[in-house]
Amino acid sequence: MQTRTLGRSGLKVSALGLGCMGLSFGLGPATDRRDAIALVRSAFEQGVTFFDTAEAYAQGANEDLLGEALQPVRDQVVIATKFGFKEGDVNLGLDSRPQRIREVADAALKRLRSDRIDLFYQHRVDPAVPMEDVAGAVRDLIAEGKVKHFGLSEAGVESIRRAHAVQPVAALQSEYSLWWREPEAAILPLCEELGIGFVPFSPLGKGFLTGKIDATVEFGKDDFRSIVPRFTAEARRANQALIDRLGEIASAKQATPAQIALAWLLSRKPWIVPIPGTTKPQRLRENLGAADIALTEADLARIAEALAEIEVQGDRYPPQHAARVGR
Repeated sequence: MQTRTLGRSGLKVSALGLGCMGLSFGLGPATDRRDAIALVRSAFEQGVTFFDTAEAYAQGANEDLLGEALQPVRDQVVIATKFGFKEGDVNLGLDSRPQRIREVADAALKRLRSDRIDLFYQHRVDPAVPMEDVAGAVRDLIAEGKVKHFGLSEAGVESIRRAHAVQPVAALQSEYSLWWREPEAAILPLCEELGIGFVPFSPLGKGFLTGKIDATVEFGKDDFRSIVPRFTAEARRANQALIDRLGEIASAKQATPAQIALAWLLSRKPWIVPIPGTTKPQRLRENLGAADIALTEADLARIAEALAEIEVQGDRYPPQHAARVGR
């Protein structure tokens, strides 16, 4: 697999990473541990060197899983994790106090079976803690060798600038895909200006852009999509038009809709590194195949035409989650 460098940080990673959240949290029952470890190791064997986790993904269980899976190849991979929720529980609210950041880092190092965190993100901006204090806490951890690079997730322009002035931000992780293009307005230009890499999560629209989720699919109560407005049956019916157009483009390229969606992201900027997640070995192979697809100007024009004609229906978050982003 080709590699990319996240902005001007010097942090080199595979062009596609692996988002590991869904193995433990958020998208239904956790994957069997042995199967999950096998999938992570298979990703490495297929060229992935960038793995994403967080304390808040099953309160550290996902970090522990990743630590075991990658321990044999620790020095050949980049592991990103995150701090920012009280007790590592997304339901308890935000907590980015400097002492808490330090506690999260120390616990993550143990679970990851590592002497350093390669990329340490603030999971969401905490309005109760000045960004300068957050960046300063991570700067101290970097000075101690416990952390290599500082990142932010779903932060707004002002927060990014304030953080970057204290400790350079290596990467910003936010949702970005064919059906959520809001970062193009202000965030991507800012990343280019400051030399910050961009890591799109949910690059396949939480699975919708694969073409495998239609209006008849039912989500369990432990699946986050069950409360997302964009995933109501009505919204999925309306948004099927995008999938149909994506399928036409994919068919012409002898590819899948998921591969075209990922290849489109890779075409946007050389410092963009998507992190699709999956629990299935065949989907992993499919996703990673996107790195070998080169979209022509004609392909990109067809995609742009489809995006201009189709308005995606439904908010991407319910109100309580939407309030945490873009600060």
